[in-house]
Amino acid sequence: MGVTILTAIAAYVATAIDYLVLLIILFSQTIKKNQLKHIVIGQYLGTAIIISVSLLAALGTIFIPQQWIVGLLGLVPIYLGVKIWVKGGEEAEESDILSLLSSGRFKQLFLTVTFIVLASSADDFAVYIPYFTTLDMIEIPVVAIVFFIMVGVLCYVSYRLANVRLISEKIEKYERWLVPVVFIGLGVYIMVENGVFHVLFSS
Repeated sequence: MGVTILTAIAAYVATAIDYLVLLIILFSQTIKKNQLKHIVIGQYLGTAIIISVSLLAALGTIFIPQQWIVGLLGLVPIYLGVKIWVKGGEEAEESDILSLLSSGRFKQLFLTVTFIVLASSADDFAVYIPYFTTLDMIEIPVVAIVFFIMVGVLCYVSYRLANVRLISEKIEKYERWLVPVVFIGLGVYIMVENGVFHVLFSS
């Protein structure tokens, strides 16, 4: 059981490191407690969906589309990045980043965070699906529990880093261009890594 726990931690860390910078930026924007709650809920909800889909795929119950199709979810952070860039510039004095992320198509902030997590999920599926095929029915709930504990650890570490004075000051100083660049960069990275552009431009 100890080996199962260690491998579960390793699997989660290998796939979750991408979320660290994003969560630090989001947590650095939190002023209200309900905003903080939304970020955590979104991270947990997105992870729960990824785990459930990966498990069902490992059991042969559902079919995961080709990787490049999953990579199209990279359009979500690109859309959000452009939205922040445009509206943030227009309403710099009136709107904060989290308000912009929880308006328009995504009425609740936790939905935005959930979609961002899902947009980054192609690598998660690539690791989790074969990993889950090696587990028996006793190990699966243990791994799921470890993953959910690790989500809490990731959120806590990100929150603590976001509150480091040097980091928070830098983000606050450059947030109007830093946040859009991070979101757009994440979206482009997701699409490149999953071969979206290769498929679209090679046909």
